Amino acid sequence: MKLEQVIAVKPNKTVYLDGDLAIKVFNSGYSKADVLNEALNQARVEETGLPIPMLHEVTKVNGQWAIVIDYIHGKTLAELMEENPDRYDEYMELFVDLQLKIHQQTCPMLGKLKDKMNRKISQSSLDATTRYELHTRLERMPKHNKLCHGDFEPRNVVIREDGQAYILDWAHATQGNASADAARTYLLFWLNGDIAGADKYIRLFCQKSDTAMQYVQQWLPIVAASQSVKDKPGEREFLLQWANVMDYE
Repeated sequence: MKLEQVIAVKPNKTVYLDGDLAIKVFNSGYSKADVLNEALNQARVEETGLPIPMLHEVTKVNGQWAIVIDYIHGKTLAELMEENPDRYDEYMELFVDLQLKIHQQTCPMLGKLKDKMNRKISQSSLDATTRYELHTRLERMPKHNKLCHGDFEPRNVVIREDGQAYILDWAHATQGNASADAARTYLLFWLNGDIAGADKYIRLFCQKSDTAMQYVQQWLPIVAASQSVKDKPGEREFLLQWANVMDYE
């Protein structure tokens, strides 16, 4: 296993390319439970038949945990959108269609989205009154068991030269309500500075899934609050604003 060619550096992890394999090496001190959970998520989603990289092994490299999966040769949808702005709408159609394909699947052994969100809202720095309102709103939302990606954005879709799309990064996969997953994607467009893309995405998602936009919007403060605990630089303040701006009924 060669760790010579770095292809991505992310918080707490570095991804290397070795032939047709991608080796994700986690920093020392990274939770073993989180590494094993990510690998387990990947293995469980593989069983749905969705186009995703195959998991090969979980191992240790120089004392650090690592996950080895297929490397998908191609360009991310984000790169293609930037390189071909005239085809942006076409790529957005593909992006939403892929997400809807995810939501058509069930993966009964995955953790539940509602449980994860309740836990993260409790961990947030929001005041007790806001946390109570968010927990209450979350409890009222319909319980579904659809496969949810949890971090679905154009950077996590790779298109091979033959046109086949692959969906990457299943670390945050859960089973739950598809509109919560859509709310997360909408916020990711905002966080990446693509406000026009966020608007185009949410309209297309609602149109294709026959979902009321107001329903997805009801998820926004819940999703924002649950994501704020990641405490990423520049994200936390933005997400907490979303968690506070919605009018609770």
